[in-house]
Amino acid sequence: MFVLGVDPGLSRCGYGAVRKRGGRLEAVAGGVVSSDPAVPLPERLRDLLRELQALLEELRPDTVAVERVFFQTNARTAMATGQASGMALVAAAAAGCDVVQYTANEVKMAVVGYGGATKEQVQRMVASQLGMAEPPRPPDVADALALAVCHLAAEPLRRALSSAGAGAGAGPRPRVPS
Repeated sequence: MFVLGVDPGLSRCGYGAVRKRGGRLEAVAGGVVSSDPAVPLPERLRDLLRELQALLEELRPDTVAVERVFFQTNARTAMATGQASGMALVAAAAAGCDVVQYTANEVKMAVVGYGGATKEQVQRMVASQLGMAEPPRPPDVADALALAVCHLAAEPLRRALSSAGAGAGAGPRPRVPS
């Protein structure tokens, strides 16, 4: 299985591609798509979308894992991250990839085993799990690789739940007494 992780951001959008062969994980690509804050927002979003589309065309991943914007203390940052996330979701869906989302805490739990892990801990564990001599830098790349690793760790359980009929929307909803 081949997964592209996307750590959305408007100024810096990290990406990292990981392939799983047997039980072994291998980093295939990683980098950052940057945009100039002085450029008007519609042009920055257009350029981000084009870069992501080109990346998807080049790499052809099976799945794209995008960080779900769950909580931001700065509303302006949250809006920009949400817009970049939307571009990643659209590009992946248009390319015909399976698309999944994980919160930062879900990724940290899968990669480090602790939802409150620091960026440095995530970088070190990603390097360890991918057999890299040095932690990936900048942190946007490490976060994107961590998203891919998270999905590769979660996929067997997701598949088992899906085949057992326990996926989202399966079965009747419980009734709440009034």
